[in-house]
Amino acid sequence: MKRTLMAAALAALATGALADGHGGVKVGMITTLSGGGAGLGIDVRDGFLLAVAQSGRDDIEVVVEDDQRKPDVAVQLADKMIRAEKVDVMTGIIFSNLAMAVVPSATAQGKIYLSPNAGPSALAGRGCHENYFNVAWQNDNLHEAAGAYANTAGYANSFILAPNYPAGQDALTGYKRMFEGDLAGEVFTDLGQTDYAAEIAQIRASGADSVFFFLPGGMGISFLKQYADSGVDIPVVGPAFSFDQGILQAVGEAAVGVVNTSQWSKDLDNPTNAAFVESFQAEYGRLPSLYASQGFDTANLLISALETAGPDDLEAFRAALKAADFDSTRGDFAFGSNQHPIQDIYAREVIVEDGVFTNKVIGLALEDHGDVYAAECRL
Repeated sequence: MKRTLMAAALAALATGALADGHGGVKVGMITTLSGGGAGLGIDVRDGFLLAVAQSGRDDIEVVVEDDQRKPDVAVQLADKMIRAEKVDVMTGIIFSNLAMAVVPSATAQGKIYLSPNAGPSALAGRGCHENYFNVAWQNDNLHEAAGAYANTAGYANSFILAPNYPAGQDALTGYKRMFEGDLAGEVFTDLGQTDYAAEIAQIRASGADSVFFFLPGGMGISFLKQYADSGVDIPVVGPAFSFDQGILQAVGEAAVGVVNTSQWSKDLDNPTNAAFVESFQAEYGRLPSLYASQGFDTANLLISALETAGPDDLEAFRAALKAADFDSTRGDFAFGSNQHPIQDIYAREVIVEDGVFTNKVIGLALEDHGDVYAAECRL
Protein backbone atom coordinates (compact mmCIF):
# COMPACT_ATOMS: atom_id res chain seq x y z
CA MET A 1 0.00 0.00 0.00
CA LYS A 2 2.82 2.43 0.86
CA ARG A 3 4.45 1.84 -2.51
CA THR A 4 1.12 2.33 -4.30
CA LEU A 5 0.52 5.65 -2.55
CA MET A 6 4.02 6.88 -3.34
CA ALA A 7 3.64 5.90 -6.99
CA ALA A 8 0.35 7.79 -7.16
CA ALA A 9 1.97 10.85 -5.62
CA LEU A 10 4.82 10.77 -8.11
CA ALA A 11 2.42 10.38 -11.02
CA ALA A 12 0.43 13.39 -9.84
CA LEU A 13 3.54 15.52 -9.53
CA ALA A 14 4.82 14.51 -12.95
CA THR A 15 1.57 15.58 -14.61
CA GLY A 16 1.34 18.85 -12.71
CA ALA A 17 -1.60 17.88 -10.48
CA LEU A 18 -1.80 19.81 -7.20
CA ALA A 19 -3.93 20.02 -4.12
CA ASP A 20 -6.59 22.73 -4.03
CA GLY A 21 -5.42 26.12 -2.82
CA HIS A 22 -1.92 25.94 -4.30
CA GLY A 23 0.08 29.07 -3.75
CA GLY A 24 3.60 27.68 -3.88
CA VAL A 25 6.10 27.12 -6.64
CA LYS A 26 5.78 25.75 -10.16
CA VAL A 27 8.81 23.87 -11.45
CA GLY A 28 9.51 23.27 -15.13
CA MET A 29 11.68 20.20 -15.65
CA ILE A 30 13.16 19.80 -19.12
CA THR A 31 15.26 16.64 -19.28
CA THR A 32 16.24 13.79 -21.58
CA LEU A 33 13.68 10.98 -21.41
CA SER A 34 14.08 9.35 -24.82
CA GLY A 35 16.90 8.36 -27.14
CA GLY A 36 20.54 8.41 -26.15
CA GLY A 37 21.02 9.55 -22.58
CA ALA A 38 17.42 8.83 -21.56
CA GLY A 39 18.54 6.86 -18.50
CA LEU A 40 20.29 9.94 -17.14
CA GLY A 41 17.23 12.13 -17.41
CA ILE A 42 14.94 9.45 -16.02
CA ASP A 43 17.16 9.15 -12.95
CA VAL A 44 17.27 12.92 -12.40
CA ARG A 45 13.48 13.06 -12.72
CA ASP A 46 12.90 10.11 -10.40
CA GLY A 47 15.28 11.42 -7.73
CA PHE A 48 13.71 14.87 -7.85
CA LEU A 49 10.13 13.60 -7.64
CA LEU A 50 11.02 11.20 -4.84
CA ALA A 51 12.31 14.08 -2.70
CA VAL A 52 9.22 16.17 -3.40
CA ALA A 53 6.94 13.26 -2.50
CA GLN A 54 8.86 12.56 0.70
CA SER A 55 8.59 16.21 1.73
CA GLY A 56 4.82 15.89 2.02
CA ARG A 57 4.35 19.37 0.51
CA ASP A 58 1.35 20.06 -1.72
CA ASP A 59 2.58 23.48 -2.87
CA ILE A 60 5.16 22.26 -5.40
CA GLU A 61 3.97 21.58 -8.93
CA VAL A 62 6.39 19.83 -11.31
CA VAL A 63 5.82 19.91 -15.08
CA VAL A 64 8.08 17.40 -16.88
CA GLU A 65 8.98 17.51 -20.59
CA ASP A 66 11.36 15.46 -22.78
CA ASP A 67 14.03 17.46 -24.65
CA GLN A 68 15.00 14.42 -26.77
CA ARG A 69 18.62 15.62 -26.33
CA LYS A 70 17.96 18.25 -29.02
CA PRO A 71 18.84 21.92 -28.34
CA ASP A 72 16.04 23.25 -30.56
CA VAL A 73 13.46 21.13 -28.74
CA ALA A 74 14.81 22.27 -25.37
CA VAL A 75 14.54 25.93 -26.42
CA GLN A 76 10.94 25.45 -27.59
CA LEU A 77 10.01 23.71 -24.34
CA ALA A 78 11.67 26.42 -22.26
CA ASP A 79 9.73 29.11 -24.11
CA LYS A 80 6.50 27.18 -23.52
CA MET A 81 7.23 26.74 -19.83
CA ILE A 82 8.11 30.39 -19.30
CA ARG A 83 5.35 31.95 -21.39
CA ALA A 84 2.46 29.46 -21.19
CA GLU A 85 3.12 27.41 -18.06
CA LYS A 86 4.36 30.42 -16.07
CA VAL A 87 6.92 28.35 -14.16
CA ASP A 88 8.89 29.93 -11.32
CA VAL A 89 11.87 27.58 -11.31
CA MET A 90 13.48 25.50 -14.06
CA THR A 91 15.65 22.40 -13.80
CA GLY A 92 16.46 19.04 -15.37
CA ILE A 93 18.85 19.54 -18.28
CA ILE A 94 21.47 16.82 -18.60
CA PHE A 95 23.69 17.89 -21.52
CA SER A 96 25.76 21.07 -21.54
CA ASN A 97 24.96 22.08 -25.12
CA LEU A 98 21.27 22.12 -24.18
CA ALA A 99 22.03 24.06 -21.00
CA MET A 100 23.85 26.71 -23.03
CA ALA A 101 20.83 26.97 -25.32
CA VAL A 102 18.32 27.40 -22.47
CA VAL A 103 19.84 28.73 -19.24
CA PRO A 104 21.07 32.23 -20.24
CA SER A 105 17.69 33.16 -21.70
CA ALA A 106 15.72 31.68 -18.80
CA THR A 107 17.73 33.45 -16.12
CA ALA A 108 17.63 36.72 -18.05
CA GLN A 109 13.83 36.48 -17.95
CA GLY A 110 13.91 36.29 -14.14
CA LYS A 111 13.57 32.53 -13.77
CA ILE A 112 15.59 30.60 -11.22
CA TYR A 113 17.50 27.71 -12.80
CA LEU A 114 18.71 24.84 -10.60
CA SER A 115 21.05 22.58 -12.55
CA PRO A 116 20.97 18.92 -11.47
CA ASN A 117 23.73 17.96 -13.88
CA ALA A 118 25.19 20.13 -16.66
CA GLY A 119 27.83 22.57 -15.44
CA PRO A 120 29.51 24.24 -18.44
CA SER A 121 32.43 26.53 -17.69
CA ALA A 122 30.75 29.38 -19.59
CA LEU A 123 28.10 29.57 -16.85
CA ALA A 124 30.56 29.32 -13.97
CA GLY A 125 32.82 32.27 -14.80
CA ARG A 126 31.98 35.47 -16.64
CA GLY A 127 28.62 34.01 -17.69
CA CYS A 128 27.48 33.35 -14.11
CA HIS A 129 24.10 34.74 -13.10
CA GLU A 130 22.42 35.43 -9.79
CA ASN A 131 19.48 33.23 -10.84
CA TYR A 132 21.62 30.22 -11.77
CA PHE A 133 22.60 27.59 -9.18
CA ASN A 134 24.47 24.41 -10.05
CA VAL A 135 23.68 21.62 -7.58
CA ALA A 136 25.88 18.96 -9.20
CA TRP A 137 29.37 20.24 -10.07
CA GLN A 138 31.17 22.45 -12.53
CA ASN A 139 31.97 20.30 -15.59
CA ASP A 140 35.72 20.24 -14.98
CA ASN A 141 35.49 18.96 -11.39
CA LEU A 142 35.25 15.17 -11.68
CA HIS A 143 37.84 15.21 -14.46
CA GLU A 144 40.19 17.27 -12.31
CA ALA A 145 39.77 14.59 -9.65
CA ALA A 146 40.61 11.91 -12.22
CA GLY A 147 43.83 13.75 -13.03
CA ALA A 148 44.67 13.98 -9.34
CA TYR A 149 44.02 10.26 -8.92
CA ALA A 150 46.18 9.44 -11.95
CA ASN A 151 49.09 11.22 -10.26
CA THR A 152 48.74 9.13 -7.10
CA ALA A 153 48.45 5.96 -9.20
CA GLY A 154 51.83 6.74 -10.77
CA TYR A 155 50.60 7.29 -14.32
CA ALA A 156 52.90 9.49 -16.38
CA ASN A 157 51.67 9.30 -19.99
CA SER A 158 47.91 9.43 -20.55
CA PHE A 159 45.90 9.16 -23.74
CA ILE A 160 42.75 11.30 -23.32
CA LEU A 161 39.51 11.47 -25.29
CA ALA A 162 36.05 13.02 -25.03
CA PRO A 163 33.23 14.11 -27.37
CA ASN A 164 33.53 17.51 -29.01
CA TYR A 165 30.91 19.58 -27.16
CA PRO A 166 31.12 21.91 -24.13
CA ALA A 167 31.21 19.19 -21.45
CA GLY A 168 33.76 17.17 -23.41
CA GLN A 169 36.00 20.19 -23.85
CA ASP A 170 35.71 20.97 -20.13
CA ALA A 171 36.50 17.32 -19.34
CA LEU A 172 39.86 17.29 -21.07
CA THR A 173 40.68 20.75 -19.74
CA GLY A 174 39.94 19.56 -16.21
CA TYR A 175 42.04 16.40 -16.48
CA LYS A 176 45.01 18.30 -17.92
CA ARG A 177 44.74 20.94 -15.20
CA MET A 178 45.54 18.39 -12.48
CA PHE A 179 47.49 15.66 -14.30
CA GLU A 180 51.22 16.12 -13.87
CA GLY A 181 52.39 13.71 -16.58
CA ASP A 182 52.61 13.85 -20.37
CA LEU A 183 49.95 13.23 -22.98
CA ALA A 184 50.36 10.29 -25.35
CA GLY A 185 47.43 11.59 -27.37
CA GLU A 186 44.38 13.85 -27.20
CA VAL A 187 41.29 13.18 -29.31
CA PHE A 188 37.83 14.73 -29.59
CA THR A 189 35.21 12.26 -30.80
CA ASP A 190 31.79 12.98 -32.29
CA LEU A 191 28.89 13.50 -29.89
CA GLY A 192 26.78 10.34 -30.08
CA GLN A 193 29.55 8.28 -31.68
CA THR A 194 29.27 4.51 -31.21
CA ASP A 195 32.24 3.07 -33.15
CA TYR A 196 35.63 3.62 -31.49
CA ALA A 197 37.82 1.28 -33.52
CA ALA A 198 39.97 4.14 -34.86
CA GLU A 199 40.48 5.69 -31.42
CA ILE A 200 41.36 2.33 -29.85
CA ALA A 201 43.91 1.74 -32.62
CA GLN A 202 45.46 5.12 -31.78
CA ILE A 203 45.58 4.21 -28.10
CA ARG A 204 47.25 0.88 -28.87
CA ALA A 205 49.99 2.59 -30.86
CA SER A 206 50.44 5.60 -28.57
CA GLY A 207 52.74 4.22 -25.90
CA ALA A 208 50.35 5.44 -23.20
CA ASP A 209 50.46 3.99 -19.69
CA SER A 210 46.87 5.07 -18.98
CA VAL A 211 43.68 6.15 -20.73
CA PHE A 212 41.34 8.87 -19.51
CA PHE A 213 37.98 9.18 -21.22
CA PHE A 214 34.71 11.03 -20.78
CA LEU A 215 31.94 9.43 -22.84
CA PRO A 216 28.56 9.71 -21.10
CA GLY A 217 25.58 7.42 -21.62
CA GLY A 218 25.59 5.02 -24.56
CA MET A 219 28.89 6.40 -25.84
CA GLY A 220 30.70 5.08 -22.78
CA ILE A 221 28.99 1.70 -23.01
CA SER A 222 30.12 1.30 -26.62
CA PHE A 223 33.67 2.40 -25.91
CA LEU A 224 34.20 0.16 -22.86
CA LYS A 225 32.83 -2.92 -24.58
CA GLN A 226 34.94 -2.34 -27.69
CA TYR A 227 38.00 -1.54 -25.58
CA ALA A 228 37.62 -4.79 -23.62
CA ASP A 229 37.17 -6.79 -26.83
CA SER A 230 40.24 -5.18 -28.41
CA GLY A 231 42.68 -6.81 -26.01
CA VAL A 232 44.38 -3.50 -25.19
CA ASP A 233 45.39 -3.78 -21.54
CA ILE A 234 46.29 -0.16 -20.74
CA PRO A 235 44.45 0.85 -17.52
CA VAL A 236 41.48 3.16 -17.84
CA VAL A 237 40.45 6.07 -15.59
CA GLY A 238 37.28 8.07 -16.00
CA PRO A 239 34.65 10.20 -14.29
CA ALA A 240 31.54 8.67 -12.75
CA PHE A 241 29.44 9.49 -15.80
CA SER A 242 30.78 6.48 -17.67
CA PHE A 243 30.66 4.15 -14.66
CA ASP A 244 27.33 4.98 -13.14
CA GLN A 245 24.78 2.47 -11.91
CA GLY A 246 22.69 2.07 -15.05
CA ILE A 247 25.66 2.13 -17.39
CA LEU A 248 27.56 -0.52 -15.41
CA GLN A 249 24.80 -3.08 -15.91
CA ALA A 250 25.10 -2.62 -19.67
CA VAL A 251 28.92 -2.73 -19.69
CA GLY A 252 29.28 -5.68 -17.33
CA GLU A 253 32.61 -7.38 -16.62
CA ALA A 254 34.54 -4.99 -18.86
CA ALA A 255 34.21 -2.30 -16.19
CA VAL A 256 35.23 -4.32 -13.12
CA GLY A 257 38.30 -2.88 -11.40
CA VAL A 258 38.20 0.46 -13.21
CA VAL A 259 38.69 3.52 -11.00
CA ASN A 260 36.40 6.49 -11.54
CA THR A 261 35.77 9.75 -9.73
CA SER A 262 32.53 11.08 -8.24
CA GLN A 263 31.20 13.45 -5.59
CA TRP A 264 28.64 10.77 -4.66
CA SER A 265 28.54 7.02 -4.11
CA LYS A 266 25.85 4.78 -2.71
CA ASP A 267 28.20 3.73 0.12
CA LEU A 268 28.94 7.25 1.41
CA ASP A 269 28.45 6.95 5.15
CA ASN A 270 25.89 9.54 6.17
CA PRO A 271 22.25 9.11 7.32
CA THR A 272 20.72 11.10 4.45
CA ASN A 273 22.47 9.00 1.83
CA ALA A 274 21.60 5.71 3.51
CA ALA A 275 17.93 6.69 3.67
CA PHE A 276 17.98 7.90 0.07
CA VAL A 277 19.52 4.69 -1.29
CA GLU A 278 17.03 2.55 0.63
CA SER A 279 13.96 4.58 -0.33
CA PHE A 280 14.95 4.96 -3.99
CA GLN A 281 15.51 1.23 -4.33
CA ALA A 282 12.21 0.49 -2.59
CA GLU A 283 10.28 2.88 -4.82
CA TYR A 284 11.85 2.15 -8.20
CA GLY A 285 13.26 -1.36 -7.85
CA ARG A 286 16.80 -0.35 -8.78
CA LEU A 287 19.84 1.15 -7.11
CA PRO A 288 20.10 4.93 -7.48
CA SER A 289 22.68 6.49 -9.74
CA LEU A 290 24.78 9.62 -9.48
CA TYR A 291 22.10 11.37 -11.52
CA ALA A 292 19.32 10.22 -9.18
CA SER A 293 21.25 11.59 -6.19
CA GLN A 294 21.68 14.93 -7.98
CA GLY A 295 17.97 15.14 -8.76
CA PHE A 296 17.17 14.30 -5.13
CA ASP A 297 19.57 16.94 -3.79
CA THR A 298 18.26 19.55 -6.24
CA ALA A 299 14.70 19.05 -5.01
CA ASN A 300 15.78 19.17 -1.37
CA LEU A 301 17.67 22.42 -1.97
CA LEU A 302 14.48 23.90 -3.43
CA ILE A 303 12.39 22.58 -0.53
CA SER A 304 14.83 24.04 2.02
CA ALA A 305 14.63 27.46 0.37
CA LEU A 306 10.83 27.37 0.39
CA GLU A 307 10.94 27.11 4.18
CA THR A 308 12.25 30.69 4.16
CA ALA A 309 10.92 32.43 1.05
CA GLY A 310 9.12 31.86 -2.22
CA PRO A 311 9.87 33.02 -5.77
CA ASP A 312 7.50 35.98 -5.32
CA ASP A 313 10.29 37.50 -3.19
CA LEU A 314 13.12 36.79 -5.59
CA GLU A 315 15.94 38.35 -3.58
CA ALA A 316 15.04 36.45 -0.41
CA PHE A 317 14.47 33.26 -2.39
CA ARG A 318 17.92 33.50 -3.97
CA ALA A 319 19.47 34.08 -0.54
CA ALA A 320 17.69 31.00 0.81
CA LEU A 321 18.98 28.89 -2.08
CA LYS A 322 22.52 30.23 -1.63
CA ALA A 323 22.43 29.18 2.04
CA ALA A 324 22.01 25.54 0.92
CA ASP A 325 20.47 24.62 4.28
CA PHE A 326 19.61 21.02 3.45
CA ASP A 327 21.00 17.57 4.18
CA SER A 328 22.77 16.39 1.04
CA THR A 329 23.25 12.78 0.02
CA ARG A 330 26.93 13.58 -0.45
CA GLY A 331 27.44 14.92 3.09
CA ASP A 332 28.99 18.38 3.33
CA PHE A 333 27.72 20.73 0.62
CA ALA A 334 28.11 24.47 0.15
CA PHE A 335 27.97 26.92 -2.73
CA GLY A 336 31.01 28.89 -3.80
CA SER A 337 30.87 32.55 -4.78
CA ASN A 338 29.67 31.60 -8.29
CA GLN A 339 26.86 29.40 -6.92
CA HIS A 340 28.59 26.17 -7.89
CA PRO A 341 29.40 23.44 -5.33
CA ILE A 342 32.32 23.20 -2.99
CA GLN A 343 32.53 19.51 -2.11
CA ASP A 344 34.68 16.41 -1.69
CA ILE A 345 35.29 14.22 -4.75
CA TYR A 346 36.11 10.54 -4.32
CA ALA A 347 37.89 7.78 -6.19
CA ARG A 348 35.64 4.74 -6.63
CA GLU A 349 36.34 1.26 -7.94
CA VAL A 350 33.89 -0.84 -9.96
CA ILE A 351 33.01 -4.05 -8.13
CA VAL A 352 30.39 -6.82 -8.22
CA GLU A 353 28.16 -6.85 -5.14
CA ASP A 354 25.41 -9.44 -4.72
CA GLY A 355 25.55 -10.07 -8.45
CA VAL A 356 25.15 -6.36 -9.31
CA PHE A 357 27.86 -4.19 -10.85
CA THR A 358 28.39 -1.12 -8.69
CA ASN A 359 31.03 1.15 -7.15
CA LYS A 360 32.78 1.41 -3.82
CA VAL A 361 34.72 4.37 -2.48
CA ILE A 362 38.46 3.67 -2.23
CA GLY A 363 39.73 7.12 -1.30
CA LEU A 364 39.42 10.89 -1.41
CA ALA A 365 40.63 12.44 -4.67
CA LEU A 366 39.99 16.13 -3.92
CA GLU A 367 38.82 17.74 -0.67
CA ASP A 368 36.49 20.78 -0.40
CA HIS A 369 36.97 21.37 -4.10
CA GLY A 370 35.47 24.28 -6.01
CA ASP A 371 36.24 25.47 -9.53
CA VAL A 372 38.76 27.79 -11.13
CA TYR A 373 36.13 29.89 -12.89
CA ALA A 374 34.68 31.38 -9.70
CA ALA A 375 37.33 34.10 -9.77
CA GLU A 376 35.83 35.38 -13.05
CA CYS A 377 32.28 35.53 -11.68
CA ARG A 378 31.10 38.98 -10.59
CA LEU A 379 28.42 37.85 -8.13
